[in-house]
Amino acid sequence: MRQRPVSFAHRFARLDQIRFGYSRILGELKKLGIRAIAKSTVKNILKEHGLDPGPKRGESTWTDFLKRHAATLYACDFFSKKVVTLRGVVEGFILFFIHVSSGRLHIAGMSTKPTQAWTPERAREARGFLAGPPGERPILLRDHDTKFGDHFDAVLRENGVRVNKVGPQAPHLNAIAERWVQTVEHECLDHFVVFGEAHLRYLLDEFLQHYHLERPHQALGNRPPSGADPPQALAPTLGEIECQERLGGLLKHYHRSAA
Repeated sequence: MRQRPVSFAHRFARLDQIRFGYSRILGELKKLGIRAIAKSTVKNILKEHGLDPGPKRGESTWTDFLKRHAATLYACDFFSKKVVTLRGVVEGFILFFIHVSSGRLHIAGMSTKPTQAWTPERAREARGFLAGPPGERPILLRDHDTKFGDHFDAVLRENGVRVNKVGPQAPHLNAIAERWVQTVEHECLDHFVVFGEAHLRYLLDEFLQHYHLERPHQALGNRPPSGADPPQALAPTLGEIECQERLGGLLKHYHRSAA
């Protein structure tokens, strides 16, 4: 019986989702009628098993948050691309929203001057994309970029979206959005000189078609964000391998022809 406090203390400390410290463990033991144990004893038990006696209140909390809210979690951000116009080279800013769980993406708009009057209108237009599961309140992550402004947040809140601002000293908290920016730049935009807004829209439209319908995503079991299951593997003799190209061959999609 004398081993029970040791066994229980060790077990409580191993509960990853709870991350008890020694004081909490002591309280749990007392609830179970195990009172003949001191704080120092619990601390020593944890140290003997290589466990920190202090609670890990901050450890992995962001990962836990993402897992709990993946189905209702969205992120948004701006990225930019230089555009050649008759007035010279200007910076085009693109606002986008991304659904964390599925990877689905929505280009909300683009502008050379995305003011705080422009962004709320884009938020209104994105209401359909930001609709979460029935009964669940969508959560949107955004950084502290001044182009958003309070009116942007207000429009979203009016439509039932909870806005979470990620800190300026922790840009990795919006890593989902930043990772997509790297993808679209590396796989598409970095390969082109953009001549006008219409050209930029065309490039992004073609890339999104490829991204949503054709491009396999490892995080989604090699499915595209559209949710379509990958086709069943066919024997080589049942169909020739064909390549579908976009943007002059920059984006490629391989499939088998009908037998």
